[in-house]
Amino acid sequence: MTAMDRIAELPCWYGEITSEPLTGGLSNESWLVTDTNGKHVVRFGSDYPFHHVFRDREVMVAKAAHSAGFAPEVEHAEPGIMVSAFLDARTWTPEDMRAEPERIGGLLLDFHNQMPEEISGAGFMFWVFHVIRDYARTLDAGNSRHMPQVPAYLETASELEVAQVPMPIIFGHNDLLPGNILDDGERLWLIDFEYAGFSTGMFDLAGAASNAGMNDGEALRLLSSYFGHHPVKEQLRAFDAMQCASLLREAMWAMVSEIHLNAPGVDYAAYAQENLEQLTISLDHYHSKHGKTAS
Repeated sequence: MTAMDRIAELPCWYGEITSEPLTGGLSNESWLVTDTNGKHVVRFGSDYPFHHVFRDREVMVAKAAHSAGFAPEVEHAEPGIMVSAFLDARTWTPEDMRAEPERIGGLLLDFHNQMPEEISGAGFMFWVFHVIRDYARTLDAGNSRHMPQVPAYLETASELEVAQVPMPIIFGHNDLLPGNILDDGERLWLIDFEYAGFSTGMFDLAGAASNAGMNDGEALRLLSSYFGHHPVKEQLRAFDAMQCASLLREAMWAMVSEIHLNAPGVDYAAYAQENLEQLTISLDHYHSKHGKTAS
């Protein structure tokens, strides 16, 4: 059965429908569907235990995020499929994020603090250093071509983890790519909650800065808007370290995907290499600012 056939069989439509594929996803398939009630987004996705992704949890978070006012309404869900209301909004770019880091800081502060009240069921912890270690095990089990480099990745991760500072436990999005932020002209929205879970705010802050390519000045504006004050030295070191960890996790995500996924048009090897190259630059920047921390 084709994707269009599966879409046509969903019970949530009114009248005739038209559908067209949406582009941009690295591991999921999405479609824009129009019926007599308007536009909707259909998202196909399986459980990916190798990425710690489980769709029932993603649906729960998406519903919670809508209840808290951060995401579009989930209109229908069944195993492997989620239908959400379409937002007439523009997808942000890295340039947008760099231009308005204060808006990102404010959005994250609100999301982190308000979401725990809406989350139901068993809690899920997203700790990037655990993810990196588990990715290493997955790469080993899959006889990945990247295994000769993995011990060095783990050593780097240990150094970056030691640099972290105590922070409150919040509920994070944990995938702050520009494409997951929408702007309707009045406010910002978040979508795609595959990796959402309890964490510390530092990962979302670092991920936003890293994925947008923010410079030190832009990142400082982001942090100041989130913390409400100029960050102290230890926070800046933890933030710079977490940016490196975010890039390492993204590179290893691609390495794991190279084994387990086959999304049309996605070059996981190239994506891994792109993030590794950026990681080298970020690590050099981190060490030049803060020195090397013993792991």
